[in-house]
Amino acid sequence: MRLFIAEKPSMAREISKCLPENKNIQKRNGYFIQGDDVVTWVVGHVLHQAEPGDYDNKYIRWRPQDLPIVPSEWKLLITDSSRQQFEVVKDLIGKADIIVNAGDPDREGQLLVDEVLYFVGNTKPVQRILLNALDEKSIKSALGDLRDNKDFYNLYQSALARARADWLIGMNLSRAYTLSERYKGHKVTLPIGRVKTPTLALVVRRERELADFKPVDYFTVKILYTHVNGTFWATWQPKDEQKGLDPDGRLINKKIAEELVQGLKASPSGIIKSVTKSKKKDPQRLPLSLSSLQVLAGKAYSYDPQTVLDTAQKLYEKKLTTYPRSDCEYLPPNQYDDRIAILGNLVQSGNEKLSDWAQGADRNIKSRAWNEKKITAHHAIIPTTVACNLNSLTQAERNIYFLISQAYIAQFYGEHVYEQTKIVVGQCDEEFVANGRVVIEDGWKALYKRQKSKTNADTDEPDLTDERGAESDSKKEAIEEADHLPSVKKNDGVQYTDSAIEAKQTKPPSRFTPSTLLQAMKEIHKFVKNEELKKQLKAVSGIGTEATRANIIDELISRGFMRTSGKKQVLSPTDTGYLLVDALPDELLYPDETAVWEERLALMSEGEDTLDSFLTDQIQFLRHLIDKLGFDKQVSRDQMMPNVVRTISSQNSKRPLDSTQEDVSKLPECPSCKKGRLQQRNGKFGAFLGCTNYPACRYTQPVNEVSQNAYTNIEVPEESKQYLCPRCKKGYFVKQAMRGRTTWLCSNRSACKTQCTDVDGMPSIYANQNK
Repeated sequence: MRLFIAEKPSMAREISKCLPENKNIQKRNGYFIQGDDVVTWVVGHVLHQAEPGDYDNKYIRWRPQDLPIVPSEWKLLITDSSRQQFEVVKDLIGKADIIVNAGDPDREGQLLVDEVLYFVGNTKPVQRILLNALDEKSIKSALGDLRDNKDFYNLYQSALARARADWLIGMNLSRAYTLSERYKGHKVTLPIGRVKTPTLALVVRRERELADFKPVDYFTVKILYTHVNGTFWATWQPKDEQKGLDPDGRLINKKIAEELVQGLKASPSGIIKSVTKSKKKDPQRLPLSLSSLQVLAGKAYSYDPQTVLDTAQKLYEKKLTTYPRSDCEYLPPNQYDDRIAILGNLVQSGNEKLSDWAQGADRNIKSRAWNEKKITAHHAIIPTTVACNLNSLTQAERNIYFLISQAYIAQFYGEHVYEQTKIVVGQCDEEFVANGRVVIEDGWKALYKRQKSKTNADTDEPDLTDERGAESDSKKEAIEEADHLPSVKKNDGVQYTDSAIEAKQTKPPSRFTPSTLLQAMKEIHKFVKNEELKKQLKAVSGIGTEATRANIIDELISRGFMRTSGKKQVLSPTDTGYLLVDALPDELLYPDETAVWEERLALMSEGEDTLDSFLTDQIQFLRHLIDKLGFDKQVSRDQMMPNVVRTISSQNSKRPLDSTQEDVSKLPECPSCKKGRLQQRNGKFGAFLGCTNYPACRYTQPVNEVSQNAYTNIEVPEESKQYLCPRCKKGYFVKQAMRGRTTWLCSNRSACKTQCTDVDGMPSIYANQNK
């Protein structure tokens, strides 16, 4: 018996239909029978990582002295909801002669099936089928090209490394930083994630950049020149030593611009210093990976990444498009012949634009997308050879199918060809530059012409306003380009004709949307703190995977660390998001470490790194961060504040803590250390306000109201003038007897209500500073 283990029932059903026996399919409880072949499924992770408490009961209680928790042998447990299906799969493995891993063709799909085989101790031969689409032609082709599952051992090791690293980081650092914050009095739970945390930090930093942003006014000078063959505008290029420039080379002094124009008017003759013409080509945009599809659909229809993934998955299960969780934008040459059927189907798709474009496609063009060397376990997302009637799809399915098809058809249009001209004019010892672009052949960009913006996101007409395509942002010229420039040559004379001084203002960075945040996760090299890593990480495909990025963003929103607003779903952090980020060190907030890990996981999948080496470095990283928290110097804290550990250990260790999260940011700032907040506590003599930065700061003050005449300014005796109030910096602390206790009040009571307790005959603020 040959046993196929698929990732889900829908895939199992399609495989069973294409098996060579061609007999009636018999459906059983949890599997299909087709002749001598049996096809079953695992329904996602039927196994899950054991919790710390499953390794040792002592780990149920959250204690700093137990950290880091590192299993000597890793345990997997059967997921309760999948137990019945697991028993079916286990029984079938026992009966099989040969097994075929039919998980999705990626790292996680490899893990889902392999972990079951290792768990049950399978010793039977295992093959691997790679299914990039579920249509009959693709499945039968894959069945004829079964591989040895051993060829994918490194991919399995990479997936295992990712899972165990996530466990180590999540289980240990969530405990460590939660304990650290609760010892300070913050009633919070801080869930730390290897990818989630730096992703949230991107949003928090962007929001703070916006809060700190101060627009800069600057000016550009444009001159209209007349040549015998016509006129053109050119932009002034100030020299580096030009006065009135800010550090970024912008002119911020309008008077200098006005003086420049007056000088040009007085001496209006100029000369063409150089003319540069170059014929350039933009190759066809590549077909779509999941990330590029999510970004494109976010721009076109304001769809969030998870909606795009879910919709692409439905199209895949309907056999209309290929495997959706692809990180590849290239196609295997052996599928080039399918273009005839695919383009023919798109002509009949029922969409006017797709039909026209498919009819006009040159089927003899072979773009750069057809590259075997760029293919990994899967290829770009494209339409299958199955005919699609768009009218039978939902609106979202139509829109996503449209974008996938549009990118595929673009492969059969020519390159975009244009001539770029740069003219440099010299006048009055200054330079002025004009750029021009003349399109020679639209080529593939005819499919991405500027279209009218829509008010309704759900429409068949995507709002893709960038005529230069997906790769244009990095290519935009600093100087505006004209559609046409007159024919000129070097040393030709030109005359000043007119001028324009344009007042401009620097723009703040844009807030992230789910789509642009996903793009930032993929292009993470742009956000690393260590500049030396940028080049190294540019080749890495970001943090997270094609399959997980959308879910990570969704989880940050659903757990209350970020919120969306407006039609474009603009992202902003919540108070809880700020609190989490502010509690953590740069090693967890910047993507440097995580991006390096992703690079190592990629190397591991190619056999160039090892699981043991990777996890050893992860454990070392954990120890470093936990040591920085200084738990070893705070041995008595469990005795000092037993409620902290007791509260945490009382939670159900099988699920994330979900205690009430107090908005500490709204508490008054500690006037002593300026780092903590004043939070009410209960002590031996009743309630008082204490600094959350305890024991580093021991500042306290009474909760009860001061006497009726306390808001009248107090006369300052000479001995009190050594105790300047650190808050208002106008009054002085004066000793007062209040309700049987000595308290120090700011003498500037009409404007400042600061007060503190007495410590050894002086205000506690000063006593703490003298320690």
